[in-house]
Amino acid sequence: MSEHHADIELVERQPSAEDAAVGANPVGPDGTDPPATSRRVWELPPPPKSADPAAAVRLRTDDAEPAGTAGWVSRLRSRESAGFSASFLVHFAVVLILGLLVVASEPGGTFEGLVASLDATDAAELATLEALQAQAVVVDSGFNAVAVASAEESLDPVELVDPTAAASAAAAAPRCDLEAEVLAHGLHLALDADVRGALDGRRGDARARLARQGGGNAASEQAVERGLRWLMAHQRDDGSWHFNHQKSPCRGHCRNPGTEESTTAATALVLLPFLGAGYTHREGEYRDVVERGLYYLQQRAVITREGCNLQEGTMYGQGLATIALCEAYAMTKDPALKEIAQRSLDYIVYAQDTKGGGWRYTPGEPGDTTVTGWQLMGLKSGQMAGLIVPSPSIALAQRFLGSVQSEQGALYGYMSPQPRQTTTAVGLLLRMYTGWHHDHPALARGVEHLAEWGPTDDNMYHNYYATQVMHHWQGPLWETWNQRMRDYLIATQADSSHEAGSWYFAGGYGDRGGRLYNTAMAVMTLEVYYRHMPLYGQAAVEDAF
Repeated sequence: MSEHHADIELVERQPSAEDAAVGANPVGPDGTDPPATSRRVWELPPPPKSADPAAAVRLRTDDAEPAGTAGWVSRLRSRESAGFSASFLVHFAVVLILGLLVVASEPGGTFEGLVASLDATDAAELATLEALQAQAVVVDSGFNAVAVASAEESLDPVELVDPTAAASAAAAAPRCDLEAEVLAHGLHLALDADVRGALDGRRGDARARLARQGGGNAASEQAVERGLRWLMAHQRDDGSWHFNHQKSPCRGHCRNPGTEESTTAATALVLLPFLGAGYTHREGEYRDVVERGLYYLQQRAVITREGCNLQEGTMYGQGLATIALCEAYAMTKDPALKEIAQRSLDYIVYAQDTKGGGWRYTPGEPGDTTVTGWQLMGLKSGQMAGLIVPSPSIALAQRFLGSVQSEQGALYGYMSPQPRQTTTAVGLLLRMYTGWHHDHPALARGVEHLAEWGPTDDNMYHNYYATQVMHHWQGPLWETWNQRMRDYLIATQADSSHEAGSWYFAGGYGDRGGRLYNTAMAVMTLEVYYRHMPLYGQAAVEDAF
């Protein structure tokens, strides 16, 4: 099963009523529905039953007529009137000329040439960038750790905003000064956090070695495998997962179903712990499970002018699906995944709030920290895979983080600087991935806050992000955190009936995501030793081989 994607043919089709029902059809940048020819859907045949395929993937239209010039000629010849053909050609030429004039006059150009640099930090570029970042809104609200620790942790509920209005606002929003300056200087962000080898710990025998060296044990690794088996048992016939896991072959045997409807978000979230443990569609005992999940994401993707839309009603789905596709491509270099992964990144770039720098539920909305976290991690996954990620998008995200921080960046809020524990964990992780040094004073204080609060008993969203921050930080604070977090998850994993191998906590998004969400998040938390290499410990990468 080493070349599974080789004989799969991606087919474009018109969006179905089901696509419209889940919000798959995109909205044009002017707030109107684009023409039918631009609302394309990636459609794949059912996954192969056998593991023996063989030809290259290609994108084609689902037309009976000849493709390309021959198809146009065929259609023109079918007209009864030669005058109609002549009129059509004249109008087509006029439209083409006008289109070229519009494109030529667009300000700002394209971002495709601005690929984030991961080489050694260039002092001149970094100094320029720091001067630009000084323009960002930085608010110190005066909140302290005690106030945050006692604050209510519930995040705002997911809202589905009118996508037409949101897209219109996005199209009308001007470029912010920071982005214009980055473009003017031609900057390539020289990030301190080198992510190129971030997935190396999953490969070969590195996983077992890093788990042992980093604080895992036989019980934690066994819990990972039991969790993966539970997730596998709840995959649906079409290769997807649903947050309401009772819509799977489970048939109601497991309690605590979720209520969220985005199947792209659920499917991608479940694929991540399989990929995190080193299982891909090319190798490992779960290769068929991963392959079927990737097929489903490809099938649900809608191709737009702005990129590959995988939202299904919420940008959470876009971010998660992009991470899964980029990680699968990074781990296998399967050419069948490269284009859809790149186009998914393109859509995230398009959907960013070009004024504030964040992301929210629909493209162009002023951002919040939780949605921004998944999008920015999607962009970082793209960098890990060697795909094109425009530097201005990262710089704009840094501006957003500045607008929701307090204590000079030690604490973070949701859409304002009022800090919360969970959003602080998200904000600190994003700061690590966008270049803050290990000796940054605010980063050190933020880590101390997380250590003081400790892991929560009922909020896997917080635990997932905070565990990554502490793992990258390393040292005694990490060792204390790890022992508590690891042993708590081992002790709370279900061990009987059909629920064996799963977890359920109602805190954070746990009630809406249900048992499926909690299980995926818990498994990824237990994979922390090898899922991403420590950002500040490059020796760990070298020791893995």
